Amino acid sequence: MPASSTSPSAQQHGFVGARGAWTIFAVLFLVNVSDYADRYVVASMLSFIKADWHITDAQAGWLMGVVILFITVFSVPASLLIDRWSRRKMVALMTGFWSLATLACAFTGNYLQLLIARSFIGVGESGYAPGGTAMLAAAFPEEKRARVMGLWNVSIPLGMGIGLFAGGAIAKHWGWQHAFGLVALPGMLLAVMAWFLPDYKTVPPPPGKGVVRDFVRDTKTIFGLPSLVFTFLGFAMNVSVTTALASWLSVYFERTGMAAEGAGGKYATGVFALVLVGAPLGGWLSDVWHRRSVAGRLYFPALTSAAAAVVLFVAFFFPGQVLVQMPLLGLFGVLVTCFIAPAAAVTQDVVRPGLRAFSYAMCVIVQHVAGDIWSPGIVGWFSDQVGLAQAVRILPLWGVFACGFFLLAARFYERDLAKVEQVELVAE
Repeated sequence: MPASSTSPSAQQHGFVGARGAWTIFAVLFLVNVSDYADRYVVASMLSFIKADWHITDAQAGWLMGVVILFITVFSVPASLLIDRWSRRKMVALMTGFWSLATLACAFTGNYLQLLIARSFIGVGESGYAPGGTAMLAAAFPEEKRARVMGLWNVSIPLGMGIGLFAGGAIAKHWGWQHAFGLVALPGMLLAVMAWFLPDYKTVPPPPGKGVVRDFVRDTKTIFGLPSLVFTFLGFAMNVSVTTALASWLSVYFERTGMAAEGAGGKYATGVFALVLVGAPLGGWLSDVWHRRSVAGRLYFPALTSAAAAVVLFVAFFFPGQVLVQMPLLGLFGVLVTCFIAPAAAVTQDVVRPGLRAFSYAMCVIVQHVAGDIWSPGIVGWFSDQVGLAQAVRILPLWGVFACGFFLLAARFYERDLAKVEQVELVAE
């Protein structure tokens, strides 16, 4: 039976029971671990690849950059197909696709072949975040949405850690090609499991006049919601901070005397591992605020973005002082990830179910285009002018911008929420 209009209360419940919802969560959590393990495994093997093929640092950097580029390019077509066809089938197919692409990396014989194989990983991963977000948003009650998103995002540092650890260890003992092969295998099993997950019947879009005109209409809908646009921009500003910091923090520790050359990563990993605390904590606290005040879902990331900016600003005044700087950076690591869950929840809250994957895809595109594509380069350019210890001090400014954008989003959130078409999602 098709999805039908119903009262707003229908949106307060998932389309499956608690057992089905947590089954969906468990599989999608593991799929996200596979996603980030396959994406980041190359980072710990660059020295081995460079030694074998004598490539430059710039070429090595593109082995990561090409994945982000293709995620950005293919997020829109993938999300359109997800919203119009099936979330579980697309998640399953794309998980299998990027896993096969990762496996193909093990059989490449030169740099160009590896670059092409890595680009196909980006094609596969382009639809997972939109599809997985849409499934979780539908499976759990609206009032629990942010905390579920927070728990789901714990899978990101786990996947990154597995990829980085496995890549370096396997490459050292058996060769870097074997690392690609081994991290690809779990994704293939998870693709089969994802195919059999519960899903809801696709909510058909309004009558249209072709894919192009439907795309234009849906884009106008998304960018006609101020709360959504400002949330995208707040997301992008925070991601610009974390991506730039992830790119330069290890080097910063080495240049300021906290760590020996090549040893800065052990300090940087500890800072970013705190997403394990910040993401679920942010989801839980923002849901608590949301229950007391609807716009609290956006006031919370505004508050934590500002607090993270202040803590980071103070931390950079103690370069090389491990007992002072590391606790401050640790607190920053918790605060800066608290925005993820409520911001992701908002991308699902203010659109009808048939646009949820597309909405998150637009968030992904904005965060890449307005955030992590250019922020490491800006810090690098400033570092060439004034030194890295001074250059990183511009990062808190982006956190202030994030706070401002979330506050603007909060002004329009309740109005946009009231416009959402209420439908009852029916299990397949």
